[in-house]
Parts: sequence; structure tokens; C-alpha cells
Amino acid sequence: MTGPVRVKLPAHLRKLARVDGEVALDVAEPVTQRSVLDALEARHPVLRGTIRDHATLRRRAFVRFFACEEDLSHDEPDAPLPAAVAAGREPFLVVGAMAGG
Repeated sequence: MTGPVRVKLPAHLRKLARVDGEVALDVAEPVTQRSVLDALEARHPVLRGTIRDHATLRRRAFVRFFACEEDLSHDEPDAPLPAAVAAGREPFLVVGAMAGG
């Protein structure tokens, strides 16, 4: 069973999309990274190209995805997300990564 999928965005993307806190999305099953990001970009078109590349739809280099205390950044885009995310019990986190030394 799916509930609204909860998505937490980093501060700069929340500001760009003009949202406070989490975004709750209705996502058809199966709930995957691709389906969640498609729903997010459909609701907030200003986010297109910020999380995924416009042409390839691949995750941008300095963006990471987490859920249920796991790094999902390198999972296949069509792999099902954890059941707790699909049910809305746990959020899908979009995190800005940092580099440097």
C-alpha cells in the first residue's frame, strides 16, 4: 500500500520550489527514484534539471539520495524504493553532496 511519498529537499531547492518542509507526492506503484522524481518535477517544474540532467535524466554528480538510513544514490532509477518510503512512513531524502579537502 502506498501513501503520499514524503520528499525532503535541501534548503536551496526548497527555496527554488517555494516549499516549506517536506513535499508530499502521490506516486503510482511501483514507487522508484524515477517515479518520485517525475512526480516532483511535474508538481514543481522549476526543479527540472536541478536534481537530474535535462537530457539523460541521470542524477547530478553532487546530489545524493537516501532513505531508511541507506544511500540509494547508485541504485538503478527503476529499482523499487523501500516499502516504508512507498507507504509514507519514511522520507525520500535529496541531499546536496560536498566535495573538497
